[in-house]
Amino acid sequence: MPRFLHRIFPVTPFQQNCSLLVCEATKRAAFVDPGGEPEKLLMLLESMDAKLEKIFLTHGHLDHVGAAKEISEKLGVPIEGPHIGDKFWLDGLPEYAQMMQFPKTEAFHPDRWLEEGDTLFFGEISLDVFHCPGHTPGHVVFYHEAQQIAFVGDVIFQGSIGRTDFPQGNHEDLINSIKSKLLPLGDGVSFVPGHGPMSTFGQEKRYNPFLQ
Repeated sequence: MPRFLHRIFPVTPFQQNCSLLVCEATKRAAFVDPGGEPEKLLMLLESMDAKLEKIFLTHGHLDHVGAAKEISEKLGVPIEGPHIGDKFWLDGLPEYAQMMQFPKTEAFHPDRWLEEGDTLFFGEISLDVFHCPGHTPGHVVFYHEAQQIAFVGDVIFQGSIGRTDFPQGNHEDLINSIKSKLLPLGDGVSFVPGHGPMSTFGQEKRYNPFLQ
């Protein structure tokens, strides 16, 4: 069964967890949510002796997508995700960057919008896609069954859940996404959240106060 290495690299003042996934067999790689600091991320890629093949985005918030277009254009790789429900977030990137005093960020659309049931590929690795709205309407989650790991963006965190007070956020949708799509994957599944430390769905099911 093909396996991948992964490294987490917090970027931007929001300390957003950008993940670099590297297929062990092929050294082909994918970034999940390259939110900023593209030079540092490219140095990380080089240090892993890997060739970038794809960029995957969980949702359209600036701190998760801020470096995606620059890296995509520099290395000639496609961007996949999020779901088209987050198009308005990507269209508004220049204004949000200015408002939040981030580096200038151009609007862009991915090469592929994602939907529930889609599959992502890089190297010999495939990831399952779950549409998990609530934090944003177009939020998606990526899951690798063999390694029992999910990349959940801002849907769920250790001891917390994503905010729903942004435009088109919905608390009920978020809780439904977590309880109907993520927790059933199994207690032993680890997840990389958009911010903060990793956890498992089992730990959150037992101790996360927002899920009780």
